[in-house]
Amino acid sequence: MTSYPIQSIASAPEKSKPVLEQLQQTFGLIPNIAGAMANSPELIKAFIGLFQQVHAGTFSEAEIQTLLLTNAVTNSCAWAVAFHTMLALKQAVAAADVEAIRARRAPADQRLAALSTLARKLIETRGHVIEQDLAAFIEAGFKRQQTLEILAVVAASTITNYAGTMTEPPLEDFLQQYVWQA
Repeated sequence: MTSYPIQSIASAPEKSKPVLEQLQQTFGLIPNIAGAMANSPELIKAFIGLFQQVHAGTFSEAEIQTLLLTNAVTNSCAWAVAFHTMLALKQAVAAADVEAIRARRAPADQRLAALSTLARKLIETRGHVIEQDLAAFIEAGFKRQQTLEILAVVAASTITNYAGTMTEPPLEDFLQQYVWQA
């Protein structure tokens, strides 16, 4: 059992409540991981700011979910892997590509493979990617400045992934079919 309670709008610290209300509107529920993060108003507010920026950038939702799923797997956050598996499939990422990412392999889709590979390398090398890594990303049809946009996605997912690892929120029933183990 976690030592971090899963906060609701009613129980959360006052400064966390607006973020939980926004997540409730966005997802129709408050994900358990957000309820755990809400124990720190500073954390949940930082997360929501990055979350909004990530989803307002140049990547499609399928591309964002590819990045977020890759990051969750790379950071070994089981809750986030389950959640982003569901969202990637909802965004029409091919089931085989989702399974490849979950197995720490590149998707068959070349564009998604370039995204996934660069995100994984950024995390594993702590940003010390080589020009060849960036060139492969650009050859897949992306722009050089998008390599920097990936950093915002990595930052947002790092908050979630580390919070999930620290707080160990229970997996919601609707995510049980997407259970993942490192």
